[in-house]
Amino acid sequence: MIRPVRAAAYAAGVFAFAVSAMWGGPLQAWQGDAPAAQISYIAHETAAAGVSDLGLNDAAAAPAAADAAAQAPAAPAAGIETAAHAVAIVDVPAPTLSLDDQVRTLAGSDPHGDEEDCLAAAVYFEARGETLQGQLAVAEVVINRAASGRYPTTLCGVVRQAAQFSFVRRGVIPRADRSSDAWRKAVAIARVAEAGDHRLLPTDVLWYHADYVSPRWGRRLARNARIGAHIFYS
Repeated sequence: MIRPVRAAAYAAGVFAFAVSAMWGGPLQAWQGDAPAAQISYIAHETAAAGVSDLGLNDAAAAPAAADAAAQAPAAPAAGIETAAHAVAIVDVPAPTLSLDDQVRTLAGSDPHGDEEDCLAAAVYFEARGETLQGQLAVAEVVINRAASGRYPTTLCGVVRQAAQFSFVRRGVIPRADRSSDAWRKAVAIARVAEAGDHRLLPTDVLWYHADYVSPRWGRRLARNARIGAHIFYS
């Protein structure tokens, strides 16, 4: 009777060891100094993700320790361009003012000389009821003509040329209301056009007419653009 009991006890011991090995082995994989991390997939935005976890932000992995974070280079400020996180910073020029802002800044200035005065007069008499873009396009045609070699070489010469601008009588430019807001804007537009900022038309655009007329010469030219109440040709 003793031998069967010992055999049964031995068998029970072997079974218990097998059970402990089966359940105990995997637990040893994470047991140690710290318990296994518990990940909540419902609130995954709160979990710290490494570079390799998501495949995002390859160049901006967070340091593991606070002192490493303090030593890490600061992210470049908005509007500053860096090359491969180089130490040197490339200066980015300030953005160009919009046409509205530029005109607002320049409005109220007196013309810089006779040439700018003639150009402002063309803008004032030809397009003062137009948008700023429409006024700028008229100024560009005057400038294009003076540079074309086909018309007088000065802005005043272009404006005063016979049979070209209807507001000119016998080469005389009438006096504008220089206290008006329209004149102040015309001077600003003339200066913007001379500087070449916000250019609208190619340099070969030399003609335009109001959209309510249809001159025969327009059929022989290439229509370039329609801006406000004027159609422009090259």
